[in-house]
Amino acid sequence: MDDASGDKADEIAALRARVAALEADRTAARPPRHRFRSFCAALLIVIGCVLVPLGLVASWTSDIVGDTDRYVQTVAPLAEDPAVQAAVTDRVTNAVMDHIDLPSLLEGVAPDQRPLVQKALGKLGGSLESAVASFVRDRTQDVVGSQAFATLWTDANRAIHTSVDRALTGSEDGAVKIETDSVTLDLAPVIERVKQRLVDSGLTVAGKIPEIHTDFTILRSDDIGKVKTGFSLLQLMGFWLPVIAVVLVAGGVLLAARRRRTLIAAALGVAFAAIVLGVALTVFRTVYLNALPAGVSPAAAGSVYDTLIRYLRTSVRVFAVLGILIALAAWLSGPSRPAVLARGLWHSGISATRATADRAGMRLGPVGPFVRRYRTWITWILVAGAAAAVVFWPHPTGWVVVGLALALLFALAVTAFLAEDPTESTDQSPPPPPPQPTAPPTLPPTPQRW
Repeated sequence: MDDASGDKADEIAALRARVAALEADRTAARPPRHRFRSFCAALLIVIGCVLVPLGLVASWTSDIVGDTDRYVQTVAPLAEDPAVQAAVTDRVTNAVMDHIDLPSLLEGVAPDQRPLVQKALGKLGGSLESAVASFVRDRTQDVVGSQAFATLWTDANRAIHTSVDRALTGSEDGAVKIETDSVTLDLAPVIERVKQRLVDSGLTVAGKIPEIHTDFTILRSDDIGKVKTGFSLLQLMGFWLPVIAVVLVAGGVLLAARRRRTLIAAALGVAFAAIVLGVALTVFRTVYLNALPAGVSPAAAGSVYDTLIRYLRTSVRVFAVLGILIALAAWLSGPSRPAVLARGLWHSGISATRATADRAGMRLGPVGPFVRRYRTWITWILVAGAAAAVVFWPHPTGWVVVGLALALLFALAVTAFLAEDPTESTDQSPPPPPPQPTAPPTLPPTPQRW
């Protein structure tokens, strides 16, 4: 007995030593090769995530500066913006009033009737000047609120785009004025229409107003004259910088030792970088509006800013949603218990649906075996098609990405339904209940003897 106990103790001690050695190997540092790969993968992903915001800004710059139709499509809604209309109305009204000779309004009226006319005009605003200003403002609002102003706004911005493109890439020739701190639009065509509307309404003295050139500020910045090199670089890199960012992130994922975890981290990093850019745009909006001079309408400047970066904000949402969806898909394909449970629920629902369809008499013929045989290829083709749709979709939005993800999920569900083996679904039916024990036969009662 003592020898047996000693042998058991030695065997237990050896097992403990073996377990300790395995644990030491498990907790030991990774080989240098793995550490170098992990470092390079992390470096590529970090650089790619840093380039994501710059790529989005470069792509937006290329669209706004390099594509006239895109720029006009972007700023066209500003013609109907109430803040912009109010700012243009104020600027045009002030410019017209500065050139109206008020005493000449009463030259054609008899001297004895001038007080009555002046009194009648004064009822409109308390004085002759305020009455005329109110009249001019009303006519200006009619012009600014008409379709003619929308046409003038579109044509002027189309001309402005060409001038801005030349100015920000080296040449400052054109109708738009690129000064040290602002980009302005000449409202002379609008003033001419207002003058004609005033003359048609009976204020003939407006016909004597000379040609007036007044500016409406489209964009203002203290450093606008110093950003030509950076602007040209962003325009040049508008297509390649986002591609470089995506390639770096993808290369980091492929180089990593644990690709699934790295893919989740990289996708969340891209989403976080896009969200940081969105927050920066919001913060810069506040800084930009606070730096405006007193002569610029903050409401109109805010509307112009929001309109110009509208598509940039859309790109931010697209990258944020896309990163979150990719991270979620990678996590659901992993070995964690919640992911396994989610996949089990998915498979159980598909199996139950296929079993119900088979019991209802649905037959797929050769389609089922074909899909079952090439299911892996079909799955990858569907994923590649969804990715290509996101890449080649003209200016996708966040909702477009969500819609494509739902369409891909539905296509994968249909593929799983077609690939389900009906024999496995029927074999999973519950077994029949065991036979119930029968009661023993009862004997007839024995007659009693008296």
